[in-house]
Amino acid sequence: MAAPERHPLRFGWLSPCIGNRWSDHKPIVVEQAKHILPTVNVNFDSMWVADHFWGFDAKTDPFMEAWTTLTWLAAKFPDVLLCHHVLGVGYRPPALTAKMASTLQVLSGNRFILGIGAGWRKEEYDAYGYDFPRPAVRFAELEEAIAICRLMWTEDEPSFRGEHFTIDGATASPRPEVVPPVCIGAAGEQIGLPLVGRLADMWNGPSRGSDDDWRRRLDIVRASAESAGRDPAEIEVSSTFERSLPESDAQSAELLEYLAHRAEMGVEHFVMDFGHPLTDEHVMRFVEQVMAPLRG
Repeated sequence: MAAPERHPLRFGWLSPCIGNRWSDHKPIVVEQAKHILPTVNVNFDSMWVADHFWGFDAKTDPFMEAWTTLTWLAAKFPDVLLCHHVLGVGYRPPALTAKMASTLQVLSGNRFILGIGAGWRKEEYDAYGYDFPRPAVRFAELEEAIAICRLMWTEDEPSFRGEHFTIDGATASPRPEVVPPVCIGAAGEQIGLPLVGRLADMWNGPSRGSDDDWRRRLDIVRASAESAGRDPAEIEVSSTFERSLPESDAQSAELLEYLAHRAEMGVEHFVMDFGHPLTDEHVMRFVEQVMAPLRG
């Protein structure tokens, strides 16, 4: 299969919602909003926050709720796209998700991307009293949820009756002038990736694994898109990378080589998780020594 025409390279900043022992138990996103995100706002293309209810160390560590946090960031930083990394479909009813997304799209001036997936963290579902069915059911729910969102964003009082969800004259007014793109986070080759090919505007795929793993997954997405009568080039390809910010010219060169290779492999939107940098000094090093050459 010939590679489709590429999107321009874009760069996202993933800001951790957690506060843990490394951040003196202060939510990192709140601290970054003071010292880091103003620089991100004018140099990166997008900001992302994770959708979880608690972190991965102590359950009592603070963890900011994703929708509230992204809305707060939208108000503070007006120059970037906004995306969740990614919403668990089972955490909120689809019609509510559609309504919240429509509202944030209007309030942000059309900067919202609906990042959503089938969910995976069973202990969160159990703790909050949400059903956690087998993967095939969760992906079927995801497909219906996306259909409901797109109906509510484009019709005044749509109805939908699926196997898992139903709406009857639900409205998401004021409807957005620009329908939010849908970014699906998925890695499963049997169900998730074919769903991406059929429905997604953007795919957030895993960065772990071999080059062959990545090529195989990307081929599945593209083949599924073609089978659905879509142009694979419509799907923007993103992936998330947990790295340290470069602190020297040599580290910048190493990261530049790594990300350039990922770009050659088809990644078009790099979502960078740099953890908890305390100043923007090395952010600017990344912007000037890594991002600029890749864009150029």
